[in-house]
Amino acid sequence: MLHAKAPVFGVDLFHSLDVDLPVLCSGPTVSTFHDLAVFDTPWAFDRRRAAGERLLLRDAMRRADVLVAVSDFTAERIHALCGRDAVVTPLAPASWATPPTADEVRDIREAYRLPDRFVLQVGTVEPRKDVALVANACRALDIPLVLAGAGSTGPDAPAGAIGLGYVPTAHLPALYAAASAVAYASRYEGFGLPPLEAMACGGAVVTSAVGALPDVVDDGALLVTDHNENSWSAALRVVVHDTDTAEALRAHGRAVVAGYTWTRTAQLTVDAYRTAGLLL
Repeated sequence: MLHAKAPVFGVDLFHSLDVDLPVLCSGPTVSTFHDLAVFDTPWAFDRRRAAGERLLLRDAMRRADVLVAVSDFTAERIHALCGRDAVVTPLAPASWATPPTADEVRDIREAYRLPDRFVLQVGTVEPRKDVALVANACRALDIPLVLAGAGSTGPDAPAGAIGLGYVPTAHLPALYAAASAVAYASRYEGFGLPPLEAMACGGAVVTSAVGALPDVVDDGALLVTDHNENSWSAALRVVVHDTDTAEALRAHGRAVVAGYTWTRTAQLTVDAYRTAGLLL
């Protein structure tokens, strides 16, 4: 994902939306940081890739005229590593992330032959997302776990989970809304866009209280503070079996998401340029 860019000339300002900067640039530079996972969770990455990305991140921290972070958490991690302050410009859900109609939910249930009640986790099956923990919690509750995304039908997927494989983006809103609970058992997040998008679609979200997630989801999701099976089973049990709690989460989630827009992100970014004297 990260790579050194060739020299860039003839520009008034260069803003890298994914950290890496050109070797040379004729104008001031801005670098956006989404997380510092290669520093904070190196065990989740290939060793060589992590080492290379750490070099690029440190280079951007040193050379960029303005540092931008997608959350207060990531800004704090940047300051801890290099002593510089970063401007915070939160992300926002994609345009597709809107509540589906009842007919769309019914159709998606039929298309994927979904059980009446199920817990859903969307995303790549990889160590930081800890799908196995959610699977164990679901097994303890005797409720099906449905996985969607890369690896959800592969050898790394937990035994007994229903893997849907790659799911078209257009199907995600109805999947989120159809689920009894949407789980996100991440071990680290620089922002947490997937749970925010699930909330935007009307999902009842249960997520780890790590990294930026508590600030991002606020009271729009049920936060699990202890990363163990008992805590996750207890949290999922409440949402799956208590209709009032689930409906309250869905309503609060939509209210929280209303505060995140790309218009706001763009305005905060322009303000950062102006504050740094990069724009008149």
